[in-house]
Amino acid sequence: MSTELFDLKGKRALVTGSSQGIGFALARGLAGAGAEIVLNGRDQAKLEAAAEKLGAKHILAFDATDHQAVRAAIDTFEAQVGAIDILVNNAGMQHRTPLEDFPADAFERLLKTNISTVFHVGQAVARHMIKRGAGKIINIASVQTALARPGIAPYAATKGAVGNLTKGMATDWAKYGLQCNAIAPGYFDTPLNAALVADPAFSTWLEKRTPAGRWGKVEELVGACIFLSSGASSFVNGHVLYVDGGITASL
Repeated sequence: MSTELFDLKGKRALVTGSSQGIGFALARGLAGAGAEIVLNGRDQAKLEAAAEKLGAKHILAFDATDHQAVRAAIDTFEAQVGAIDILVNNAGMQHRTPLEDFPADAFERLLKTNISTVFHVGQAVARHMIKRGAGKIINIASVQTALARPGIAPYAATKGAVGNLTKGMATDWAKYGLQCNAIAPGYFDTPLNAALVADPAFSTWLEKRTPAGRWGKVEELVGACIFLSSGASSFVNGHVLYVDGGITASL
């Protein structure tokens, strides 16, 4: 049956930043497709609450911006528990300030959280995947991988970098049997966008700007994630899949 292409039974998936928002929704969706989920974040209490809701067996608490901590956590998990077959690099943050006033420390935090984490966790997991000759890496990019808006220029720069780092991962690692791709969400109703969701003027603008005429629901990212995690995407590599209601397709 064609549905077997999307079956994730017997696979184990690590989702970074998975205690809430998009990461939580993707973890729940991958679990629904049969994967064993590994939740990650820095807040142990939030992770435990998320694990209870999902019935997840594994919590892997580490700071994804800390290269040594990431490497130690991944290597220990692989040795003591088993293989990570799927990695979803979802950890991220936002900071909104006009570029001329943007604080330097906020810029550095964006770089560490939105780009460095993709490198640190991606490399640590890929080293094990390469030995096995198989693996799926999915990086969470953004509509800002292709577009910009006032007040978030550094964020747009980081997400543009995520798109190109994804292409670089595919270029280096496809020969080892890995598929490395990205999902680029449009505007979704998440904690990261809470201020925008609460702004009637912004929501009105967004509904007019987006061909679908609405905010996205986090559950609408799950299908893309399952596809890129499964055998159905065995020859898809270095691709950035926009899930944005058509906003990047329309002026």
